Amino acid sequence: MYEEFYGLQLRPFTKTPNPKFLFMSRIHEEALARLQYAVEEKEIILLTGEIGCGKTTLTRALIDSLDEKYRVVLIINPRLTPAQFLRTLAKRFDMDVPSNFKDDLIEAVYSKVYEDYEAGITPVIIIDEAQLIPDKDTFEEIRLLTNFQLDDTNLLSLILVGQPDLRRRLNHKVYLPLKQRIGLFYHLGPISEDEVKGYIEYRLKVGGREDMLFTDEALKSLHIYSKGIPRLINSMATAALLSGFSHEYRIIDVGLIDEAAQELGVNGYSEN
Repeated sequence: MYEEFYGLQLRPFTKTPNPKFLFMSRIHEEALARLQYAVEEKEIILLTGEIGCGKTTLTRALIDSLDEKYRVVLIINPRLTPAQFLRTLAKRFDMDVPSNFKDDLIEAVYSKVYEDYEAGITPVIIIDEAQLIPDKDTFEEIRLLTNFQLDDTNLLSLILVGQPDLRRRLNHKVYLPLKQRIGLFYHLGPISEDEVKGYIEYRLKVGGREDMLFTDEALKSLHIYSKGIPRLINSMATAALLSGFSHEYRIIDVGLIDEAAQELGVNGYSEN
C-alpha cells in the first residue's frame, strides 16, 4: 500500500517474529548471547519480558543460528496437561508412541534423546508463552526432563520463555525444585530512547530504504508513547506511515505520531 510511496520493498514494521528484522539493541544482544550459551552448555534458561519486547523473535533468531548439530523442539502453546505435554514432546521428536502412560512416554523420549546424543545431536527444547502452563504437575514433567543426563553432561538444553508473571510464579516454594535447576535467568526490558533511532533506521533499511523517514521529534515521541516496547513502536510507526501516505506526506513528523497514538489508544504524551 504505502511501500512504493516511501521507497520500500518490504513493510518494515510487521508484527511477525521475522529474525531478519531483529534489531540488536544492547539488551537483545545480551539476551541472545545468553540463549546461545545455554544451548552450548546444555543449560536451562528462563527468559522473561513484557509483552511485545521481542522474546519470540529472539528465539527465532536463536533457531536460525543453530546448525545440524542441534534438534530444535518448539512448543508454542504449552497450555497442556502432563500427559498432553509428553505426547506433544514425543510428536515434536517425530515419534509415534502407542502408549498413553506417562512412564512409557518419558522412556520413549529419553531413548530418543540418548539416540541423538550418540549421533552428536543436542535437543534444544523451547517452551514459548510458558506462563500459560496450567499447573505445577506439568511443570514437574518439565523438571523431570532435566534428569536426562549422564555423569558428566546434560543431554539437552531447555529454554523457558514467558511474561514476568512466570518468574514470580516460579518463586513460589512449590516450584523450588524446578527453579533450582535453572542455571541462567534474563529479563528482556524495553529499548532505550537512544536506541529508538537505530531501531527505526535498521527496520527501514531491511525494508529497502536507506534514508531516515522520521524526524527527530517523531522518534522522541515514539519512545515516549511506546515506552521502548518494540511491538508498540511497530504499531505506531505503521499507523503513522499509513496516515502519511493518505495525506501524501513524504516525512513522518511528530504530528503523525501523535495521531497514531490517539488512534491506537496509547497512553503517553508528546514533548515537542
